[in-house]
Order: sequence, then C-alpha cells, then structure tokens
Amino acid sequence: MGRPQGAGILVHNGGAIGDRLRGIRRSRGLTQERLAELAGLSPGVVKKIERGGNARLETYHALARAMEVKTSALFDSTGPRRNTNADADKLDLLALRQAISPPVTITGRLGLDTVDEEPDLDRLRTSAESVAVAYHRDKYPAMGELLPELVRSTHAAVDHFATGTERTTALTVRSEVLQMAGRYLTQVRAYDLAHMALRDAVRDAVTVGDRLNAASAIIGQAWILLRQGRLDEAEQLASETADQVEPRMSRASREELAAWGWLLLRASAAAARNNRPDEARELVRLAQTAGSAVGTEVTDHLRGWGTFGPLTVRLKAIENQMIADRPTKVLAMADRLPDGVGRSTSDNWNRHRLDVARAHAMLRHGDEATRVLVDLRSAAPEWLRHQRQAAATFRDVLKTRKRTLTRDQRELAGFLAVEE
Repeated sequence: MGRPQGAGILVHNGGAIGDRLRGIRRSRGLTQERLAELAGLSPGVVKKIERGGNARLETYHALARAMEVKTSALFDSTGPRRNTNADADKLDLLALRQAISPPVTITGRLGLDTVDEEPDLDRLRTSAESVAVAYHRDKYPAMGELLPELVRSTHAAVDHFATGTERTTALTVRSEVLQMAGRYLTQVRAYDLAHMALRDAVRDAVTVGDRLNAASAIIGQAWILLRQGRLDEAEQLASETADQVEPRMSRASREELAAWGWLLLRASAAAARNNRPDEARELVRLAQTAGSAVGTEVTDHLRGWGTFGPLTVRLKAIENQMIADRPTKVLAMADRLPDGVGRSTSDNWNRHRLDVARAHAMLRHGDEATRVLVDLRSAAPEWLRHQRQAAATFRDVLKTRKRTLTRDQRELAGFLAVEE
C-alpha cells in the first residue's frame, strides 16, 4: 500500500536528487516501474523525480527503503534543499525575530533597552514558567504575543548582571526561554530562527557549566534537523550528546535520565526515517532503560524534553512503526497502551493520536480516522492547524469515501483547508 503523499516537508530537487535516484536505481538493476512497485508509489512519481521534479521527504524515504539505502544517500552532503517559503520573514513573527536576532553593532545589540531598575530574576523565571505552560497547552497565539517581551527581558537581565550568582541565574533563565522559543518556532516552521534561538540557548548553558540545560537545548536542535530532513546530522548530534551526558544509573536524577532518554529517542527517530531500523530499535531499547529508571512520567516545562517516562518511550516506538509504513502494527501497539497511565505532554500525545489517525486512513478506516481528527480538533485546534500530516491524512480519507461527507468531515475540510 502506498504512503500518503501530502504529508511532511517538500524537498526541492533541482535535478541533483533525480540524478542520484536514477544512478542508485540503475545500480540495483531496477526499472522505474519496478522501483515504484517496491516503494508503493506510481511510476509517474519516479519519472517526475528523475526529471527534476519535487517530492515530499516521505516519498524519498519510501524510495530509499525500496532500494535498501539510507534516505540521505539521495541528498548531497549539505542536506536537501527545501522550500524556503515556510521560513520566510513572516510579519506575525517579526517581534520575535527582532528579539532573537537583533542587528549587532561593534559595541553590542542595536537598540539595547536601558534598564531603569534591577531585574527581578524570581519574577522573570515565574513568567517563563507560565509561558511554558501555555506552550504545552497549545496556546500558540499567546506564545506569539508573550515570547518577544520575555526574550528581551532575559537579554536585559544578562546585560545587567555582570558577575556573580545573579549572572549565572540570568544566563540559565535566558537559555530556558530561548529553548521555549525554539520549540514554538519549530512548530510553526520558522526553522532558521529556531536554530538561532537554540544555538544561543546551548551557548548560555555551556557558559554557566549547565550540561543538563545544554543537552535539553540540543534535543530541540535535533528536532529541527529531523523536520528539515537532515537525518544523518540529527542522529549524530543526538547520539554523540547522549554519550556525553549518559548518567550513572545508580545515582542519576530523574531530570538527567529524561534528558538522556530524549536524546536517544531523537536519534532513534532520525535512524527510523533514514532506513536504519536496527539502529532505531536499539536506541529505543536504551531509551526504555531510562524510562524504566524514571518509573513514571517526569515533567519540566522549561526543559526541551518537556515530559519523559515509560509512556513517552512507547509513543515514540509507535511513531517509528508509522515511519516504517506498518499501520496495522501502529494500531495494535496503540491498543496495548495501558489504561490510566499518565499522559505525556499534550504535543507528544497529540502526535501519537495523529499517527493513529494516519494508520486508520492507510487501512481505509475512514470513519475511525475522522473520529480521531475530530477529537484532536476539539482538544488542540491550534496544534492541529500547524500539522501538515493532518491535512494529508484527511485527504486520504476523502479519496476512499463511498458516500456524502458527514457534518464532521465537512467541518474538518474547512478547518484543514482541504478541498472536498
């Protein structure tokens, strides 16, 4: 059965990817028609790519898997060229862009605000925690309004405190706030700006010797690389950092275990998308060790990992099965999730439910897929609005419908901007 073709990141070809695809296909002794059959695609898709046409990352993943090579083999060493429109200078992000990447003069940031009174670091951290809770509750409009001023306030605090414990605290809070900004910007696909925020978050954490906070920011960086299709880099970054911060299990804190476990999950996700299923399974197995040691889900809204524990590991293992085009396995594993277990953060749980909807759509369970999407729209409308996979899943539902759209389906079509 073919993959849904509307989900994910559009990768621009420009001819180079088509040439690599043609070369690998021929080295495997495959015709275009046979490769398309093995990948679950139409022959026209293979022909279009080899002529220089564009395709989704998921399409390249299916082709690479059919040829038994890593997905990154189709891209050059600098990674796939992407549609830059998604990361354009959107006016609704202008205030946040000005706060994260202000112009710099010889003497420092342009337009640096003068602080009339000493910053209150306790109040600043409390404000940061409140905004972080808003993010995990999918209140995206509030994030866009509150984050710019919060970032500027952390800049002012760092500039005010030149030495001592106050400066250490100010740098720590700024690192946490920049991580939060990076997560939000990744969700709305402002990837370059998210990279800037997370790069600076790592820098601040390293400056004060906070390896846990630095690892947390690197978890966010790996997520951006995944979203951009930079799979080799994502796996290497997450794996190497996991090796560097691996805790001693006998005396590790729950937060240290969570950071280590999430790095392993990021590396596993990259390996799964890069047609390295054995490595993906081994990394999940290691993450399960961390999850078992944690015992129950542990949450820190200001850290890049949000929530980690046994349930989170199971959800990500299910996601890997979705990447491998095993919808039946996805549904079976989802059905085995224990009742009454505390949920992961809403974004991770919602992502899992979207995988379930996608699995139903692939198996032509249109009513079940619709039901999950309706539930997600009710629970997390702002989150769902930014998920391309939701629109792609619903398009697959519409392709297989045998009767007039229901009221829920008509409303979903309007919400997801999908033509009926």
